Amino acid sequence: MRKRVISLQLFSTVLKIDGKMTKADFIRLVIEWNQTSPYPENVIPNLSWNGEYSMRCGTDTLWLEIEELKQQVVAVRYEKQDADGVVWDTDYVMNFKEMKMAIRLDRSYLEEALKVDPAFSTPHFITMLIQKKYLKKDNGLDVLRTPLLVNEENAAVVTDFLQGKKRYRLPLVLIAKTADGTNPVDVKRLAGRLKGAAHVLVWADTHFRESLREACPKLHFPPGCIDIYFPNQAVGQRRYLYRQGQEKRLLEKVVATVIQYANAQLIDPLYTWAGVNNAIYQERYLNSRAEYEAIEKERRDTLHQLLTLQSQREDIREQALADAKKEADKILDGFDEDMQKLQAENAQLRSQVERLEYENQGLRAKINSNPKTPALSMGTEDDFYPGEIKDLLLKTLSEKLESLPKHTRRYDVVKDIIDSNDYQKISEQRAAKVKALLSSYRGMTQKVAKGLKEVGFEITHDGGHYKTIYYGDDRYIVVHAATPSDGRAGKNNAADTIKKVF
Repeated sequence: MRKRVISLQLFSTVLKIDGKMTKADFIRLVIEWNQTSPYPENVIPNLSWNGEYSMRCGTDTLWLEIEELKQQVVAVRYEKQDADGVVWDTDYVMNFKEMKMAIRLDRSYLEEALKVDPAFSTPHFITMLIQKKYLKKDNGLDVLRTPLLVNEENAAVVTDFLQGKKRYRLPLVLIAKTADGTNPVDVKRLAGRLKGAAHVLVWADTHFRESLREACPKLHFPPGCIDIYFPNQAVGQRRYLYRQGQEKRLLEKVVATVIQYANAQLIDPLYTWAGVNNAIYQERYLNSRAEYEAIEKERRDTLHQLLTLQSQREDIREQALADAKKEADKILDGFDEDMQKLQAENAQLRSQVERLEYENQGLRAKINSNPKTPALSMGTEDDFYPGEIKDLLLKTLSEKLESLPKHTRRYDVVKDIIDSNDYQKISEQRAAKVKALLSSYRGMTQKVAKGLKEVGFEITHDGGHYKTIYYGDDRYIVVHAATPSDGRAGKNNAADTIKKVF
């Protein structure tokens, strides 16, 4: 039985390159990247460049190959196969006509090797591009591997973007200080992990938040929030809120969100290793075919001329015919060999494509075979407090259960999930507290404000109204009158609040 190969795309990005980079510069940088690796097992011994743009060096399990297409695109693949069957592919594809470079990291493995630790780092090659100043600015913004401190002097970098005056090719990660003036995550580590995939911008201090609010009055920036703005407006914005003690988890969520966005972007096939190789094989095939057709035409024309020369002896004509046929057969044999080689190479490429197509299928089969796997997977929403999302899901299922007819499959499945998950009704308890606080609301007293803050609400006051913002998330805002004239105002606000967040 054939062992299934599964492939995972770990990282992908396309960067604009400064025009000063030549093809030779590119190849030398790739060689330097490999030869200076801090991991000896990744270094190809005695790797050097002979000046050719079509070459392969190394062994069957550790090699680097260079291919060139029409003197415009240079593609490099570095591959390492571990003893446990894991194969690491790193591709660099440089289009010198458009001065863009695609960088991609894949991991492939046999299905039984799924236990391998999936941890990885973005290629150090991007750092080398940054250090040698090969990366073009992103609409005036440097592509860095360190965070950019945003202060009053360079605030336009953020304000112009938020006001729609400027766009960037890479996502923006905006990091606000926490209430005590610290960063919610290790910003240097975050910027290093996201080099070449996003810009990491850190607010200078807590006061700068007020400056942003003045420039963008419709926006709310809770302390410690991390906002990710994507170039594709259809994707929009993603916000993560700071939770004390969750700094590492928060960092990993931000990294995962940005990398997932980068990996989801469709790119031209000529910015992939397989795409470049397919184009090269196609070009070779067309050139071979054209060459054959030209020679065959010349042979036929020559034979026609020879056979029409009545003045020549029969034996001369026969010899000329034999010589021409021999030459044609030689060309045909060579053409057949080339075609067989191309067909074999294309078969290999099709196998690679098949491997990629099996990626999701294989992983899903592996996951679904585990009896302890949850019925549903988490999305991008974060718990506002420990167990919040689980509690809300169980509450929703409990409410739905009441309307389901008993002795049906849906009823039994839903009830089984509820019974198996220790439903503590936390949201119901919080809703009851909010209802008690607001039902007789006559103003935002100290007691009411304290009670609302205890269940996660931030409170702001604009002079006329109060706003309660659930865990600082702008999606969940309820407005309260400072001095309500309607006796039912409190009950209505309680109902609105419970409906929005509980």
